[in-house]
Amino acid sequence: MTGCRAMAVLLTPKLTSVNKIRPQRMGVDASVNPVNPALAGIDALFPAVTPLPLGVAYSGGADSTALLLAAAARWPGQVQAIHIHHGLQAAADDFVGVCESLCAQVGVPLRIVRVDARHASGESPEDAARRARYAALAAAAVVQGLKDVLLGQHADDQVETLLLALSRGAGLPGLSAMPVQFERGGVMFYRPLLQTPSIALRQWLVQLQIPFVDDPSNTDERYTRNRIRARLLPVLAQAFPQFRATFARSARHAAQAQSVLVEVAAQDLAAIGTPPAIKALQALSVPRQANVLRHWLLQQHATPSTAQLDQLLHQIAACNTRGHQIHLKVAQGHVTRLGQHLHFRAAASAR
Repeated sequence: MTGCRAMAVLLTPKLTSVNKIRPQRMGVDASVNPVNPALAGIDALFPAVTPLPLGVAYSGGADSTALLLAAAARWPGQVQAIHIHHGLQAAADDFVGVCESLCAQVGVPLRIVRVDARHASGESPEDAARRARYAALAAAAVVQGLKDVLLGQHADDQVETLLLALSRGAGLPGLSAMPVQFERGGVMFYRPLLQTPSIALRQWLVQLQIPFVDDPSNTDERYTRNRIRARLLPVLAQAFPQFRATFARSARHAAQAQSVLVEVAAQDLAAIGTPPAIKALQALSVPRQANVLRHWLLQQHATPSTAQLDQLLHQIAACNTRGHQIHLKVAQGHVTRLGQHLHFRAAASAR
């Protein structure tokens, strides 16, 4: 592998540095070159059959850089990089330059996709950027004939996601944190680094002087995730050195329990019918009512809050006469009673 000499470049007075590439001929033998820690995650996720060719979501950051190099080493000529240009900060063009340089050196095709990730009023900037990123990744993969894309989220990201869910009082779906794989827009996404600490990836890149970007927004403590990273993770590391592994295990347990609840909800919904029959709902225990109603509403692309679901359950329990009306706001729509059944109608603006 060709080595790279790093040169720090200040992007703006408030931003961190970007390591730019200066190619040089430098032979690195196995005794000097440590193994890319991302390879272990790739090999664990794809022990036999590998979906080739595949894409790698490449931001230019340390995690996706290590992942891209591991994938390119494991499957030469079968990997393509996709970079999403959010346009949310002045340094975004510099990120593109780093990605282009590294991909040119290792011979990996790179596709740059520009998206408008600005958030609407009342919308979380992080959520808006995430939705735009995944939609763009899926669309780019389809255009390039790719059915599978690797993502660079690592063990620290998984812990942060779990702590965020706990801070918001999330149920099992939130406590399951990030799944190892999921489908979106007809494309399968995989996260092979969820067992790999961030520091291992960064240390490997620094040791080999491989360039990567430090996104300045990751240190902005106005965002809850960044405060967790800066303030909580160091304390956890001191008090519970194995916290990454134990938190990840808890998330897997939650994911398994959630998968059982989904199976039960699907069976209950098949029994009570679609739209749900009120009498059949009332025959279920309250926890199973909540579970199947949440499942039904998610099929309508509606995610009820805890308060909305509790109110709906209360109305169903009180629905003992023909004249009892139900008309409740749930997510971006309303649940109403029509005859002996519940119906969901999305708001016009949400259709």
